[in-house]
Amino acid sequence: MTEPLLPTYFISHGGGPWPYMTGDRRRNYDRLEQSLIDMRAELHDRPRAVLVISGHWEERGLAVSSSPNPGMVYDYYGFPDYLYHIRYGAPGSPELAARVRHLLGTAGIGARLDPDRGFDHGTFSLMKPLYPEEEMPIVQLSLDAGLDPAFHLAVGRALAPLRREGVLIIGSGLSYHNLPAMRGTSGYEPSRHFDDWLQQTLVLASAQEREQRLIAWEQAPSARAAHPREDHLIPLMVTVGAASEEPAAVTYHQTDFIGGLTVSSFRFGNPPISAELLGRG
Repeated sequence: MTEPLLPTYFISHGGGPWPYMTGDRRRNYDRLEQSLIDMRAELHDRPRAVLVISGHWEERGLAVSSSPNPGMVYDYYGFPDYLYHIRYGAPGSPELAARVRHLLGTAGIGARLDPDRGFDHGTFSLMKPLYPEEEMPIVQLSLDAGLDPAFHLAVGRALAPLRREGVLIIGSGLSYHNLPAMRGTSGYEPSRHFDDWLQQTLVLASAQEREQRLIAWEQAPSARAAHPREDHLIPLMVTVGAASEEPAAVTYHQTDFIGGLTVSSFRFGNPPISAELLGRG
């Protein structure tokens, strides 16, 4: 029996180590958390491993995490001390890391294995609510520091076969990422304008137009106000490239994130049919 074709996802991963936080600040993430719980349900536990492209890992060229037991990267600041001692204990997968490297190499894209890279918060912040048992194997793929959208779309196309191999591809970033503006109200309107453009581009445009618009994303309304630096947008390109001909759907949308920011997550392709429904067929 062939593996189902898994969809890909771009997840707006929230801020810092939010699943481990307590108190009122934690409530900012209730809807994001529920969207991740719903995401697992629609996948019917079909993934056998996860590949995360995190906006928090950049290299000159691509790197793939290959440790069987990744550590932690506490890549955030200004949080209570206990949040620098947390651990998400999922295993890595050297086998999947090698497969990722092979697929990229076959497409003429170089990548190196990194046996030391641990889980950054672009990975564990969404994996903790998605797979709280900490048993799902996870491999991370870096961004190339050039942050070229066309290149990262090509990376996604190279990785598309993983979707038939039980590997869930997740791009982890934020649909709006302007940290200084997040501390006040000046980001509210730009986040809404850019999110409107994303909805038009990802959900309503044709597959060909979608990629053309993403390559020219800087022409979008409030583009640089939403992303002064595009590190949190580029993971989207990989997930779109891996599902380039398939429809998109919104899986999370919030217009009052941290007060009044508009943020969204997206799925590309359809969820797999459950085993129960297959049995009825």
